[in-house]
Amino acid sequence: MNVFFNQLFDYNFYCNKKLIEECAKMDAIPEKSMQLFSHILNAHHIWNCRIIGKKPTYGVWDVHSIENWEDIHYENQRSSFEIVTNADDFEKRIDYENSKGRLFTNNVNDILFHITNHSTHHRGQILMDFRKNGIEPPSLDYIFYKR
Repeated sequence: MNVFFNQLFDYNFYCNKKLIEECAKMDAIPEKSMQLFSHILNAHHIWNCRIIGKKPTYGVWDVHSIENWEDIHYENQRSSFEIVTNADDFEKRIDYENSKGRLFTNNVNDILFHITNHSTHHRGQILMDFRKNGIEPPSLDYIFYKR
């Protein structure tokens, strides 16, 4: 399981880094893309915090300036790799409250997969927003990453 999650988080790291690099070249990042990428970073942070039992620093929809994206992204990645490396039971159940205060329980395996899947979903929305704003989006397909 460790190898699988390490590969997923490597891919996630690569894609987010590519988006940060693309946005750094822009004179103005589309507002929706700023909101969505900040949300990706926040959600990753929040899920990591839930797994390790720490209070999150960011809210779900906090918006970060691009100058902070790389640091938040790196810390998310470091924390996820630490979680994967130290996990002795991927079926361990985690109790948490969602952003509306409702109590849920999921296992570590499902949460880790959700982090990367959630990021992929919102990156797709960002790429559509790029296109809508006349910006050619980078190709972030997994198979291109693996080539």
